Amino acid sequence: MALKHVMINDIISEHSARMQNLKKYYPFFVLSETTFSQYKEGKYGFLDMGYITMASLRFLINENNFHEKDITYEEYESFMSELLRRDFDLDEPKEEEKQLILHIFDKLKNDGRAFEFKFYNPDTKSSQIARVKLIDSRIENGQVLYTITAEGIEFYLDTKEVKDESKINVSQLLLEKMITSNNFKGGIDVVKRINAQVIKLKAEKENVLKLLGMDIFEGNKAYTEYMDTIAKWFSEEQKLFAKNKALVDKAIKKAEFENNQAQDSDKSGEGGTKLLRSKALEEISSLENELKKTIYNHSQLIAETVELSQMADKIIGQAKLRKLRPVFDFRQSLVNIMKQDDPSLMAHVVMPLFAPRIEKTFSIKSIDNMLTLKSEDKQQGEKVEKASLDLDFKYEDEILDEKISHNFAMLFVQLLDQLKKWNKLSLKEFNGILEIKFTKDIYENRDYYAFLVHLAGKCEYSMKQMLVKQDTMLEGMVISYMTEDEKSQYEDMEFSISFGTEEIELGALGDNKEASPDRFVVTDMYFERRQG
Repeated sequence: MALKHVMINDIISEHSARMQNLKKYYPFFVLSETTFSQYKEGKYGFLDMGYITMASLRFLINENNFHEKDITYEEYESFMSELLRRDFDLDEPKEEEKQLILHIFDKLKNDGRAFEFKFYNPDTKSSQIARVKLIDSRIENGQVLYTITAEGIEFYLDTKEVKDESKINVSQLLLEKMITSNNFKGGIDVVKRINAQVIKLKAEKENVLKLLGMDIFEGNKAYTEYMDTIAKWFSEEQKLFAKNKALVDKAIKKAEFENNQAQDSDKSGEGGTKLLRSKALEEISSLENELKKTIYNHSQLIAETVELSQMADKIIGQAKLRKLRPVFDFRQSLVNIMKQDDPSLMAHVVMPLFAPRIEKTFSIKSIDNMLTLKSEDKQQGEKVEKASLDLDFKYEDEILDEKISHNFAMLFVQLLDQLKKWNKLSLKEFNGILEIKFTKDIYENRDYYAFLVHLAGKCEYSMKQMLVKQDTMLEGMVISYMTEDEKSQYEDMEFSISFGTEEIELGALGDNKEASPDRFVVTDMYFERRQG
């Protein structure tokens, strides 16, 4: 009976807090369901407002926190225009696109009002309304500036979309907003989350150290990645901790001052106000203690990272020294044999010791042979053998031409095959199919770009005509290296080519885009099969 009473009490007393925690998710689902259903008679129903919402929040976090500036509507419009064209292939007139982006932005900020989340409170036996906003605005020098709200950041963090090295920095921004808005209880939860991230990095440091002891190569790789992650946020982290600590100190002074005033003036009917102020002071103190704990853990992490760097250098140095040792370690070899529990391995150690000793001596009789040896005074000419003519010999440029022709024919056949399936195809879609078949390495093959250049030389292609007469070098190469089966399979194929305006970025040399100045960019093309 007592357990049932506890359960019912938990359901009633905790319900309001749970609903307040759920309210930050409410705007996302409202936006996902209703944004495009009525706009322009559902013309843009194919757009995913969930993705657009998450992208907008990430853009605001990036500008507000990482670049430390509020954004203007023009900056958001530029970002959203690029997103719609890149991710949804939207190609609308400029005015219609501007109206669409304005509609999206109005929905995100709910026309300046908060999203209202209604729920029943069993404590008061009445309906309550929780309000939440994703985007806030202010006017400065006659210009409207926009920032992400604390609820928007908290919602985005809960979706776990932020990169590991950015999680603590974004949490710090959320903490700053909560302290500024006097939401100290929510700030405590944020600081605990930051503390958990710092403790997680400390535990990861121990794993790196263990891996260095077991496998020097994998350990060195993990050590490098760990140090790169730590270095990305150390300096910025210290600034944010100092800033938030100053905000907490300021809030404590303000709360103590107001509490003292309340004690002086609390003579009649103000007990409730005094109680609220005492509770606020208690929450601020708890927040300060959590923040101090996190700062301590952070300083420990810095010290342990320095220690890890020193130990890693020592372990790697010893491993290098062992690799260079010129002697055979019999003791270690015996330990390895015992671990494998295989006595037959002793043969590798013992057999060389029982090998026959080979002595090299110089016979005295050889001196007489050296003195009486007659040298040949005649110079012997070099014997030249007449080589037979190799009819299959090919020069390097001929081999290169064959390779290019083979690649051109292969790409052309792939294009014909996809057009036979789908009738219409864009270059972006064709690239996706090639990536699956040949991986992204195809973008580092110069023949791929040469093929596109030659292919763009004509707007129409007909296999029947190509089989009879080849008008271009590309057609000649393709027909020469297509198999008879491929020729018969695609002999009725005809298609046309049109050109778009979108630039497709295919990557850079190697895997690191930022490290390479050579970016591969091509203009989109559209292929359409014609019925012959």
